[in-house]
Amino acid sequence: MSDEKRELERESILLRILWMVIFVIVWQLAELLLGAVVLLQLGYRLFYGAPNAGLLGFGDSLSQYLAQIGRFGTFNTDEKPWPFADWPTPRAPEGEAAHSIPPAPHPVRDEEPKL
Repeated sequence: MSDEKRELERESILLRILWMVIFVIVWQLAELLLGAVVLLQLGYRLFYGAPNAGLLGFGDSLSQYLAQIGRFGTFNTDEKPWPFADWPTPRAPEGEAAHSIPPAPHPVRDEEPKL
């Protein structure tokens, strides 16, 4: 193996290590955020009797993002997670149906009727 090739591999692994350290920090922040989503979803479920649709989608996307970081950090892929790739698309929930608010039976207006 030539000295030039070894130097390129050394630079490559050093850059990978730098990205891994950055993503470990991002992992820690995302883990805290996921914990907050879990607690919010639990509170919402207890109060309304069903999970919040927005939190369902965001929680699933965030979980997939953490999986992407794990796959990159364990050398299962060379593809760096977001912001270098698209943010994961939430999948359809497999558990309870989300809480829905039915539309108002008629438009609500704050103005007086015109004569």
